[in-house]
Amino acid sequence: MNQLITLTDQIGCSVTLQHKPLRIVCLVPSITELLYTLQLQHYVVGITKFCVYPSHWLKAITIIGGTKNVHIDIVKALKPTLIIANKEENELPQIEALKSFCTVYTSNVYNLQTAFTMIEQLGLLTNTSGIASNLVQSIQSQFDNIKINTTKKVLYLIWQNPFITIGGDTFISYLLQQVGLYNVYCLQLRYPTITISDIKNIEFDYLLLSTEPYPFKQKHVAELQRILPHKNIHIINGEMCSWYGSRLLLAAEYLQAFKKNLNAQ
Repeated sequence: MNQLITLTDQIGCSVTLQHKPLRIVCLVPSITELLYTLQLQHYVVGITKFCVYPSHWLKAITIIGGTKNVHIDIVKALKPTLIIANKEENELPQIEALKSFCTVYTSNVYNLQTAFTMIEQLGLLTNTSGIASNLVQSIQSQFDNIKINTTKKVLYLIWQNPFITIGGDTFISYLLQQVGLYNVYCLQLRYPTITISDIKNIEFDYLLLSTEPYPFKQKHVAELQRILPHKNIHIINGEMCSWYGSRLLLAAEYLQAFKKNLNAQ
């Protein structure tokens, strides 16, 4: 007899599953990578085109669209028993449409504790609690060992045309703070749109250009450096700052090394 698992997801909705092998569709790139870490390769049947880790899944698993434009008919044809979504990355009307034919777990991650809750809940739902628990412990240990010697003010851009930065209630802002990188827009919420005049007038030590969701590259550093000749501008790996699954195993070390390199310049 199958055991029923019931929990409340991170947007307050009840999720109930029979404890048996699943057919999982994941709409969240960082959680797709987490599912691989949880050794669920035999149960994941659908992912988005942005779920690039592990890379071989893009050829082996059905692509169900993007994070904002899920093809509901393709998902339904896969006959999933669990769909994993995210409050910020996926559209609520699409999540509601998916709920009409399948159990949906929706995450909402904005700090390490909510990331750990998400990992542990997915471990429970997929019968991988042991792996999930060990993963949380490893991530926690790495962040516990961070020592902050100096604090630097940063302006972090995730988009251009228009320029978009991060508010203090975002997971990115939280992670930066863990290594002593102070977000100058921390008193605002979500993702404020700013102008080049704002960038010129606000005080900060470093302007950080994220590699995602906008793919900032060195050419963008050069372009902005011409406009902002007296600003320190650097590329930062956006996945290390915003992916809240098993990528967190690498985030603490990366962010500490990144800050150390900034201080050395």
